[in-house]
Amino acid sequence: MPVSDQEIASLVEPTRVHKRVYTDPAIFDLEMERIWGNAWIFIGHESQVKKPGDYFTTTIGRQPVIVARHNDGQVHIMYNRCAHKGAQLVGESCGHAQQLRCAYHGYVFDTAGNLLHIPREEGYADSVFGRDKPAANIRKVARVEIYRGFIFANQAARGPDLRSWLGPAITSFDNAVERSPTGEIEVTGGVLRYMHDANWKILLENVSDNMHPAVTHQSAWQPAKQMARQFPEDEKPLPLSMLEPFGSSYEFFDTIAMTTCGNGHTYSGGNATIHIGYPRESKYVQDMVAAYGEEKTNSILAMQRQNTIIYPSIAFKSALQTIRVYRPIAVDKSIQETWTFKLGGVSDDMLHTSVLYNQLIFSPFSIAGHDDYEAYHRIQHGLQADALEWVSQHRHYGRDQDNGDGTTQALGTSDIVFRHEFQAWKNYMVSSADDLSADDAD
Repeated sequence: MPVSDQEIASLVEPTRVHKRVYTDPAIFDLEMERIWGNAWIFIGHESQVKKPGDYFTTTIGRQPVIVARHNDGQVHIMYNRCAHKGAQLVGESCGHAQQLRCAYHGYVFDTAGNLLHIPREEGYADSVFGRDKPAANIRKVARVEIYRGFIFANQAARGPDLRSWLGPAITSFDNAVERSPTGEIEVTGGVLRYMHDANWKILLENVSDNMHPAVTHQSAWQPAKQMARQFPEDEKPLPLSMLEPFGSSYEFFDTIAMTTCGNGHTYSGGNATIHIGYPRESKYVQDMVAAYGEEKTNSILAMQRQNTIIYPSIAFKSALQTIRVYRPIAVDKSIQETWTFKLGGVSDDMLHTSVLYNQLIFSPFSIAGHDDYEAYHRIQHGLQADALEWVSQHRHYGRDQDNGDGTTQALGTSDIVFRHEFQAWKNYMVSSADDLSADDAD
């Protein structure tokens, strides 16, 4: 049964949301159309397609796409579908090819999606299908923009450009890149891919939930604290230093302020984070000073944002060179992918720190990841109960601080992030319906 805009709007109130936003398949279908079809979605990084002919495949919501670098140096994003019969063109996750050949009928396209060869081409004489005819080319995603190597795509032809849409959250990308003395970063290694039996919004919200670590991850941080007592502070193994802070007090987590940036984007931390105590090589600091000067180096390294969320598709840690990508599969099924970046001009020791953290926290076989999996599972199934219709977002409501720069700030244990994300959700789900109607009218 269709869901009206009025019905959608009624699901989000200032301090609570209705459970249907997590459990209703019809709502999920509309999200794929109105959010994932109208927001800028993170696709990947330029380092994944370094040379002409390099490609990888991924999805935008439910839509399979190919990301390829063409001979002109441009990155093109095309739907993974032959323009002839509709067969999937590329089955591999990544690779290198000068041309894309359909395995069904042998139609050949270049890496910009242009049709190059048709078997028995004379059969299309006097038709709209054929070489040099738009209908025969691979359809491209409406818009592609790249900021400092980070590739985003938008399936909607209209709307704000990427920089405007990112707003104040753009500074987290700047910080991620500027942590390299050469100003370069690249994706390295493989991906940690983890299927969760939960709605994608539950995963995204957990990134900013500072109320859960001490409870949910007690089985990780408590043994770590006990083991750490066996070592002098300067000899403590790094895995223990990574796990211990999950058991920090609520007072500490309050100091990790939450900041909203518009369009659902947020970041936590700034001067405080659970990652602040990791060792840093003196040579790295020296190289940074040589590249940027002492004042800017101090400014770059002092920005300790624990997590930045670019709504709706990613969360990343600029100080740990880690990015998590969220891929909705069904109303109760989501994939989390974790990728690691390597800083240019820096020893592999810092990369090893990032890889170790990701293995400890985000791997399907991690120390902490299974805790979150269990929590997500319980939330998704608990919401099926008829006892309560609404999910609370009341914590610290009305205590937000307007920073006067397009951002709003609150304590680290506030529900400000969840309220902000659902305001963006509501804006997309209702206003995008008007945009779609206008497109249909055209």
